[in-house]
Amino acid sequence: MIFLDLFLTFSKIGIVNFGGGYAMLSLIQSEVVTKHGWLTTQEFTDIVAVSQMTPGPIGINAATYVGYTAVVEAGYPPFMGVVGSIVATLSVIWLPFLLMYFVSRLLLRYKEHPHLRGVFSAMRPAIVGLIAAAALGLMDVSNFGSPSATPGLFAQSLVLFALGFILSYRYKQSPLLLIGLAALVGLGTGALGLWS
Repeated sequence: MIFLDLFLTFSKIGIVNFGGGYAMLSLIQSEVVTKHGWLTTQEFTDIVAVSQMTPGPIGINAATYVGYTAVVEAGYPPFMGVVGSIVATLSVIWLPFLLMYFVSRLLLRYKEHPHLRGVFSAMRPAIVGLIAAAALGLMDVSNFGSPSATPGLFAQSLVLFALGFILSYRYKQSPLLLIGLAALVGLGTGALGLWS
């Protein structure tokens, strides 16, 4: 049953959510695209983009959208998709909430202990690796195009990626502005019939 699968999948994703929503994206993609086949890579990319633009943590937003889409794609009516959204959203947060409640009590008590500091210093590089894996997982043909099949789209994708990175990292521009500019470029190339 899809609802039980959503509950178990997002409970598992939630309990290993170290480093925030971006760190969990590669695990979400692995579970919902590769393992269960609930979404295509392109649908997952769209969900990530929408999750970034909507208020709230990206991991919870992604769970909400995946829950809805997976249930509707499984043939259920849209109102059951809302139930899927609720199941996935609550599943991704219930275990971390309980864990953080108990861990925060311990952290306040032992925050200066050298073993605890060692654990956190070892986790930082792993979290950066998880975020990098999520980014690299989204850099595929369905998102960037192919240099042989669609060279114009591929070149446009590389330019937008580089500009987005530079404007975000170097010039600290708002992600909303960058997403809006990329959407305008996409609308323009789509209206002109380029790369199709």
